[in-house]
Amino acid sequence: MLTRKMAALIFVLTFFDSLVSWVECATQAEIDQHLNLGMQMLTRGQYSDALTHFHAAVDADPNNYMSYYKRATVFLALSRSRPALADLDKVIQLKSDFGKARLQRGSVLLKMGRLDEAHIELEKLLSKDPSNDEASKMYIIIEPLQKAINEVQDFILYKNYQPALDRLTEIVEHIPWDATIREMRADAYLGAGNTMNAISEMRAMTKLTNDNTEGFFKLSTLHYQLGEGEESLQQVRECLKLDPEHVDCYPFYKKVKKVAKFITAAQEAQDSQDWQECITAANKVLKNEPKIEAIKFHGYDKLCHCHLQEGVELDLSSENCNAALRIQEEPRILCDRAEVYLTEEMYDEAVNDYRRALELNEDFGRAKEGLTTAQKRQKQASKRDYYKILGVRRNAGKKEISKAYRKLAQKWHPDNFQDEDDKKKAEKKFMDIAAAKEVLSDKEMRQKFDQGEDPLDAEQERERQSRGGHPFHGFHRQGGQQGNGGQFKFHFN
Repeated sequence: MLTRKMAALIFVLTFFDSLVSWVECATQAEIDQHLNLGMQMLTRGQYSDALTHFHAAVDADPNNYMSYYKRATVFLALSRSRPALADLDKVIQLKSDFGKARLQRGSVLLKMGRLDEAHIELEKLLSKDPSNDEASKMYIIIEPLQKAINEVQDFILYKNYQPALDRLTEIVEHIPWDATIREMRADAYLGAGNTMNAISEMRAMTKLTNDNTEGFFKLSTLHYQLGEGEESLQQVRECLKLDPEHVDCYPFYKKVKKVAKFITAAQEAQDSQDWQECITAANKVLKNEPKIEAIKFHGYDKLCHCHLQEGVELDLSSENCNAALRIQEEPRILCDRAEVYLTEEMYDEAVNDYRRALELNEDFGRAKEGLTTAQKRQKQASKRDYYKILGVRRNAGKKEISKAYRKLAQKWHPDNFQDEDDKKKAEKKFMDIAAAKEVLSDKEMRQKFDQGEDPLDAEQERERQSRGGHPFHGFHRQGGQQGNGGQFKFHFN
């Protein structure tokens, strides 16, 4: 009785034999059909389907040079220069006088930066077909291109990065598939301080080579220097796929993995409003990366925001906001610092931060709203501050407000003063105390005041006039004074 493994083996062998038989028995009509379908797919831009048909045509007849030539056309459409060149080599091997293949091969060699080989290939073609304009145009630019490459190397050697970049832009138009040229341009971009373009060139370079561990390592370090932890981690992993024990990539991977983990944890904690966890993770970012400014920015940014939201150590929020803004100005961080300033009643500084945030992003809604509030509080500061009048914090609860009111009302009630000047001062003080209690005990009025409006500013005066102008209409003191232990009960209607 056959086992499953034996049955599977027999099936595979039978399938392979049938495939070989099909290849041997494939008719020219079937091969032509694959070539025609492949060209149709190529015309439609369906490159994968086109390759499938051309693979089948090549397998069916390994000596048909047109199958290789058409497959090379698909590889070139996909910018896969190496397999395209291999197919063109095969074409010329099978049919050495095929001029289109020699022209294509010379073009591919030129684009790959293999200038000497391109020169030889095009020279062979022109010796048989001197009137080939396309071959002539490529042939005559080879020497100037080589000269330009030599000039670029000198420019970079002497740190003349902008002239190097200018020449490289022209060179890459003709030689897009040379990893060395791409690396040269990446180095020039780095020298000119353009890290983003350098990364773009390095990515192109790694695609042009099969096992460029150094390229992936360099990409990883560039992303890390920009503060892009996850992108850095992705590139260093590509390096380790090629060499799991790479002398540079492996230790760097361990460091980046840890830092990226803490950056992600801080962001997730912020998103879930777990402020203490956010602070803990952000501090770990700074502990594990004390040098790279762009990475430290993430730690400072989160500490700035999460200390603010926690509302306990606002001095730490301000300190970290300052550190983050020294590295990079962001409207949201300016708004965070402005909120700290508002809490500390530093209204001029808050106004300046909101204005700067709007300079960076004129449509930033949080900055618009914050600026309006800061300007109102700035104006309000010259008038009555009900929190200061009662001597309570801005986050004081109703019990704390009532307790402060009773204590101050008892102290400053005008009946406690005999001298006329003292009585007038006490009247003013008592009115402010009562007004403060009225505003801060009412949710809507308090919210208006926190937004920079004084809900009693004009309204209070109208009410006084409607009551006949008496300053103490609505204030009552009940009970009598009983020695030092006497108690007073005040009501504000």
